[in-house]
Amino acid sequence: MPPLARWYIKSAMIYLIAGLLVGAIPPALAIAGPTYVHLLVVGWITQMIFGVAYWMFPKYSAEAPRGGNAVAIATFILLNVGLVLRVVAEPLRAMHPESLPGWLLVVAGIAQAAAALGFALNTWPRVKVR
Repeated sequence: MPPLARWYIKSAMIYLIAGLLVGAIPPALAIAGPTYVHLLVVGWITQMIFGVAYWMFPKYSAEAPRGGNAVAIATFILLNVGLVLRVVAEPLRAMHPESLPGWLLVVAGIAQAAAALGFALNTWPRVKVR
């Protein structure tokens, strides 16, 4: 298994635990509802899908079996930076809307969208007709 796939899968497990912990605390869930959903859907499910797909999809070529390594690493970084920004910003914004600028959530969303695009760009050539 390539190191990046292990990073994705280990990160997914960390986000699963974090999401379950947030969900187990009812007062925290009231404040951090969107955070809970992001931890489970983006953090756990999406990371697991990205990691397994990066590992298991057909090889791109003998020289670069998984496509562009720089794009794949950037995808991992963007997805996690966007998720961490959301996990921090959403509850703070819910508790103190005047103290945290809304553009921080926009930056988080753009990072996550860029990660999705990077994943698609890196994975698409690996799905080819033989």
